[in-house]
Parts: sequence; structure tokens; C-alpha cells
Amino acid sequence: MNAVTRPRIELPTSLADNPRLDTWIRIDEEQTVTLFTGKVEIGQGLRTAIARIGADELDVSIGRVRVQTGRSGSGPHEFMTAGSLSMMQSGHAMRQAAAEARAHLLGLAAEVLRCPPEVLTVEDGTVTSPSGESVTYWDLLGGRSFDVEATGSAVPKQPDQLRLLGQPGEPIDLEAIVTGTHTFVADLADAETLFGRVVRPPAYGSELRSIDTDQVERMPGVVRVVRSGTFLGVVAEREEVAIAAAEALARAARWTPPLELPPRHTLHRDLVKRVVDSWQIVDGAGIEGPIPPIVNPGGAVQTLTARFTRPHVMHAALGPSSAKALWRDGRLTVWSHSQAIHLLREVVSELLDLDPADVETIHVPGPGCYGHNGADDAAFDAVLLAREVDRPVLLQWSRADEHKWEPYGPAMVIETTASLDAGGNVLDFNADVWTPPHPGRPRPPATPAAEDPPPSKLIGAWHMDPARGRDQTHPPVARQVSFIGNIDPIYELPDRRLVLHSVSTPMRTSTLRSIGNLASVFAVESSIDELALAAGADPLEFRLRHLRDERMRQVLLAAAERANWTHEQRPFGVGRGIGLARYTNLKAFAAVILDVRVDDATAEIGVERAVIAADAGQIVDPDGLRGQLEGGLIQAIGAALMEQVVWDGAEITSVDWETYPVLRFSQAPRDLDVVLVDRPGMPFLGAGEAAPGPAVAALANAVRDALGVRLFDLPFTPQRVRDALL
Repeated sequence: MNAVTRPRIELPTSLADNPRLDTWIRIDEEQTVTLFTGKVEIGQGLRTAIARIGADELDVSIGRVRVQTGRSGSGPHEFMTAGSLSMMQSGHAMRQAAAEARAHLLGLAAEVLRCPPEVLTVEDGTVTSPSGESVTYWDLLGGRSFDVEATGSAVPKQPDQLRLLGQPGEPIDLEAIVTGTHTFVADLADAETLFGRVVRPPAYGSELRSIDTDQVERMPGVVRVVRSGTFLGVVAEREEVAIAAAEALARAARWTPPLELPPRHTLHRDLVKRVVDSWQIVDGAGIEGPIPPIVNPGGAVQTLTARFTRPHVMHAALGPSSAKALWRDGRLTVWSHSQAIHLLREVVSELLDLDPADVETIHVPGPGCYGHNGADDAAFDAVLLAREVDRPVLLQWSRADEHKWEPYGPAMVIETTASLDAGGNVLDFNADVWTPPHPGRPRPPATPAAEDPPPSKLIGAWHMDPARGRDQTHPPVARQVSFIGNIDPIYELPDRRLVLHSVSTPMRTSTLRSIGNLASVFAVESSIDELALAAGADPLEFRLRHLRDERMRQVLLAAAERANWTHEQRPFGVGRGIGLARYTNLKAFAAVILDVRVDDATAEIGVERAVIAADAGQIVDPDGLRGQLEGGLIQAIGAALMEQVVWDGAEITSVDWETYPVLRFSQAPRDLDVVLVDRPGMPFLGAGEAAPGPAVAALANAVRDALGVRLFDLPFTPQRVRDALL
């Protein structure tokens, strides 16, 4: 293939921030290629996607490619892995970096082969001249640095030049996962490793009043009992000893009274009362100033209002959070499944007054969650335990600690008002959203804090001595910010009034897959369906009538065709519904159609068939993309049918799988079909969070179709079904 150059273009943001090619690509002496990404693998198929992009652009076989994910000591700094941005940021950057690396290698080869670079061809890393002479990438650069920066002068390949992108293929780490040899954080134990456990307070706000540690310290195998303020933990030679010692410490500890939580039965009423600030949302951005009132538009013949709610929801990762830490020779190393490896280094350095150059954070896969769970907290716990011993400490949270102390997806209230004209067309759309903060990941202070020391979002920092206050700051509302982006409908509507009310809560909250967009799409698409019913229109036709975005229309029609959509009267208890959204109005397009059946005897909702259609731009890995969409839909159905955090007075009582049920295999759709709309040559679009919002909306609309009544409050439990039918 010919090397092509052109005048300099603007580099992708991640590459512009990390322009040295050696930060992204290494030509190894072993005749392999190592690609570096600042993003991390959490089950979304990042490593396979990055390997495909790099292998295609470099003209090497994917079997030669190794991928190193987020590590503070090497590779690019790409902030965090969140917001369905991995392909849009790191994928785009890797594509350009690999194109530049290939151009550089061809320039070196041209000197060796004594011919212009544009006449050279490359096959699996071997560069050949028209005369048949050849040289390999490894001859040219094996084990040495590029020592150049990206310039934007190389042209990535055109779609017809690609061999791997968009084609089916095996994930690069599939064999290790299937055979059980894949290494997760919890597996990082060797002969030198000690095992750690922490003892948390019974509830938010409790302080350690007193404890007698003598008996635990005398237990065989206990290396150290660690106490720093309210932070309490143990380090032992064996994991079972650490567990037993932690249980003994918990029995011996005496705590101050906890913080009282608002009554659960008034959760959403209380949320609306706890407003901290409000913004009008215009073009996806928060505008300060007076909030405009709802004005009934002229020509309205029908006006519909509704109120939708979502409870606090857990990430509920199947494995509890874990981490490993080692202090040695003045340096700290942390192994973590954090989605923000570089931020974790900065936060730990700030909290413990360390030079960031003496701290290295390394990503190792852990229990997946797609959002901010306990990974960062477990990492800091491991650090606090490891600084008391001269050996590495592998820490594991208990199931109860994971459920009680992880940051929850926030409860939300959404009220909508919309009107129709005499022709059945939407005249206006109004939405008010009440939600606690969604972005809650720990970050170092951006500027010197007024408080000394500044507050933190890490549990260990709240409890250690000196303790940090709890950081409950409310971030500003940026354009299409991910937790309210989809409250702005994708439809062409004459007038819209969108308002975000940021509220306070004593609960610990942060980002969870699809963030606030799941509730937003649920509310918007339920309202659209009610408007279609009021207009006497087919829900599919009604949506198409109000859609102008051609890519969104094509996705909707693709789903309808695959589902064999018909608008007809079905037997009571049997229903079909549509959900549609473009994630944050900037990323992948997705439409979901669900067929449901509501059991006459139990009032349980069963999803019998699911169809997803999606447009994520140019497809990198179709199997990976399909898995993302399927997984997002199944996770969302579980959340919609049964998930909610439960508490009693001050203490969280959702502490295991009995008190916090999740969707089981038997409850997943029996028939699940995915239609992928490929866009060769178009930018990659984030798809990891595209399906959940449309899935919940489709479920709500299908239940409405099945029962003739609408469910407004998540989750859709059998009791709520029975109550709606009364």
C-alpha cells in the first residue's frame, strides 16, 4: 500500500495532548508491536478495538500486536475511561498515531531501499520495493524509539484499504478469559503478598468511638492492625485470617450515632425540596438566570403532563472491589481496576503529600461495572494499609461493603409537559429534572482550596487522621453534559423548555452506566408515546413525523423492519414498545423494540423479544459492538424491573443479592437481535451507553401497550403493576 502525506491537519485531542509517537507505539525487538492507550479495559473490548485500529493502519497482523492499557508510568494520559468516549478519543488518536508511525517507518525504509516511500508496499511489517528488495519494521526500529512527534501530515487509510475494521474476528484476550488464566486484580497474590481487609462504620456519618485491638493483634497470622482516626483495617499473612480478623474488629468496635437518612417512602418528594441550584438547558448547556415558566402554546388542543422517577441504583458489580499496593524505597505502586488511573495517582499524591513522580498507578482488570464503583476507594484503602508494612498488600472489599459504600446512581425526578395541535403535531416540550450530582469521581483540587485540608470524595480520606471532609460539590453544567444530555429530545419540536435542578442528598452518588440519560430517555420517550396515543397515531409513524435527523430515522426504520413492526391491538398482557435516542445527542444512535408479556397470576413483566438497531459510525469490531449493545440492554432491563437501593433509618439494608436482586439468566430476553448500521469512513461514535435509555423506554412503552396503563416509577415491580391496574 502506498504511503500518502498531505498538509498538516488538526490532531485528535488525545494525540495533540500526547504528541510523541513513542507514547502510543513501540516496535519491539521480538517482532511484535505494542500499542499504548490511556484508557482501560473494563469488558467493553477496548484492547481488541485498539489492536485492530493499529494493526490495520500499520499493516501488521493482529497476532503481532500487544496492547497496554492505562498506566501512569507509560503511555498517554487520557484522563479517564468514561462517557462512551474510548473510541472517540483513544481510537481516533491511535488511528492517526499509527498512520504517522507507518509514514515514518516508510521514510526510514526508503533510505535503506533507495527508492521513494510512495512506491513501497507493506505486508505484515515487511516493506518491499518494486525491485523486490525488503526490510522489516523490526530491522528499521526494533527496540528503538521513533523520537518524533505527530504532525498531522499522514493520512489514515480509506475504508477500502482496511482489512480488519468492520470484519468479524476473535477478541485478542478471549482464550485467557475462557480458560480462566486471565489475570484480574484479585489474582495478584504471590509469596510476598499480604492480605488486607477494612472495617467500615455501620452507616454514613458514624465515627469510631473506641476499640480494643489486643485480641485481634494476638491472632496467629495477623501482621498489623491499622487504625487512623475512624479508618480501621487489618493486614494478615493469609486471606482467611484477614477476613476473620476484620470480623473480630467489627465486633469490638464502638461507633457514634450515624447520619440520619430521609425516609425511603418520601425519597422523591424530599429530592424536589433539596434544590441547590437550577439551570435552564439551551443547546445542551446550562444557562444561569431566571427559570422561564411553562407557557401553554397557542393552538394547543391537548396538553399532557407526567412525573417520572428513578430510585438510587447500584453498580452491583458481581465481584467486590479490590486493589494491591506496595510502598518500597520511597515509591508507591498501586494496581487497581479504576477507570481513572491517572486521576487516582494525582488524588493519592495530594492526599498523602507525595510527589506524583514517586507514585505509579497501573490498571489491572477487575469486576466490571461501567461507572464509578468502589475501585478508587479500594485502591486508597490498600495504600493506607500498605504504608504500615514493607510488603505488598492485596485488599478485597466484602460484598456488604461493596453494596453499602459504593457510590450509587442517583435517584431522579423528571416532570414533563407537552401539547398537541389539532393535526396531532407536537407544539412544545417542557421538562424539569431534579437530580443529585452524577460526576462524583475523586479528583485533586483544581486550585488551592479555601479549606485546609480540602474535602475528598474517597471514603478512606473521610475516615483517616487527619480526616478530609466529604466533597459534595456540584459540577457546572457543560454542553451536552452526560447526565442530562438526553432530556433534550432528538425530535424537531417548535418550542422546548428544559430545566435542571441540582439537588443535595446524604447518599453517596456518582456515575453509573448511561448516567442520567437512562431516566431522561425513559421520561422523554414515554411522553412521546403518550402524545402519539393522544393523537391516535402509530408510535412509529408519530416518531418519524417528528424526526429530521436522517441517521436517526434510518436506525429507527432498521429496528422496525427487523422487528416486523405493526401497530395493532394485542391481547391484554401482551405488548410492544419503542425506545429511541442518540446517547447525549452526540454519540451512537440506538433504537430498541421490545415485546413483553405480563403474567396474569404474578404480575411479573417478562421480555420475550428484543431488537436493537444502532449506528456507531465506522464499525471497528462488530462482535464487540454487538456485545456492548446487548449488555447495555440486559443491564437496563434488570434495573427497570427490580433494582433499587433500600435503607432503614440510617443504614443501607441492600447488602447482598437477596436484598438487592439483579436480572438472572432466566429473565433475560429469549430472542435478542442486533442490527448494526455501518458508516465506513465516518468517525467512531461511543456505543457503550447507547442502549440502556432506549431499552428502559421501550420496556415502559411495551408495558403501556400490554396493560393500557402507564408505569411512571422505576423499578416496574409486580406490586407497582398491580397498583397501576387498580
